[in-house]
Amino acid sequence: MAILIDENTKMLIQGITGRFGQGVARRMLEVGSKVVSGVTPGRGGQSVWGVPVFNNVAEAIREAGEVDAAVVVVPGPDAKAAVLEALMQE
Repeated sequence: MAILIDENTKMLIQGITGRFGQGVARRMLEVGSKVVSGVTPGRGGQSVWGVPVFNNVAEAIREAGEVDAAVVVVPGPDAKAAVLEALMQE
């Protein structure tokens, strides 16, 4: 089986400013994951554990660069829209 994620995989966390999202980000950074940006609508301009936060995925990619993976940590009712937003980026 191939390894899909390694220490060079650039990741974005959707929902990074929430309590659970902050915890996920902290643990990912502690183990060496390359978290390059986070997304929470209305929270652009903030940072979480040194990771810049943007209002949407398109803005995050435009400002922080391309990513290889998106981690979705949002409330259930918002999960579908968050996944679709990440998938619709070129």
